[in-house]
Amino acid sequence: MPIKPWRLLSSQRSESFKIFNVRTDRACSPRTSEAYDFYVLESADWVNVIPLTPRNEVVLIRQYRHGIREGTLEIPGGIVEESDTPEHAASRELIEETGYKESEMQLLGSVHPNPAFLTNRCYTFVAKGVSRWKAQEQDEKEDIEVVVKPLGQIPELIRGGEITHALVLAAFYRFYMEYLPGL
Repeated sequence: MPIKPWRLLSSQRSESFKIFNVRTDRACSPRTSEAYDFYVLESADWVNVIPLTPRNEVVLIRQYRHGIREGTLEIPGGIVEESDTPEHAASRELIEETGYKESEMQLLGSVHPNPAFLTNRCYTFVAKGVSRWKAQEQDEKEDIEVVVKPLGQIPELIRGGEITHALVLAAFYRFYMEYLPGL
């Protein structure tokens, strides 16, 4: 039986923050006819990018994440600004966070980070032929360390729990499905 959409009774933005808005939707269940409130975070789309050097190394970043109060090993990424395309945002974030520039950018796909309460998508790119281009351009709220690892070490970094960010794991899943489709 196909899932029926819930009937939207009302929708109201209650809070607005720099990176997201909080919206309250009141919707009616098609199964029970009962109405419930749902809290939704409206957010711009995001990008992340797997940067590969000509020597088959991955340019990673390590940064402090306030949500978990510790550092994480990730790939570069960020918000797609209103004037951006996802591809332009990926190139911009790569340069800003690492100082590396790509010779080719390829879209691997996109995911919904958490469709239960987020409205956005996260686009994943692979940047090929990256090389050091200039110094990082971190903003005042970033302290980013650039870490370069051989591509062959990525599965062990994931298995060993050093890479734990869900969107980074989704990116590497897309990458390995594209380049190693027999897995």
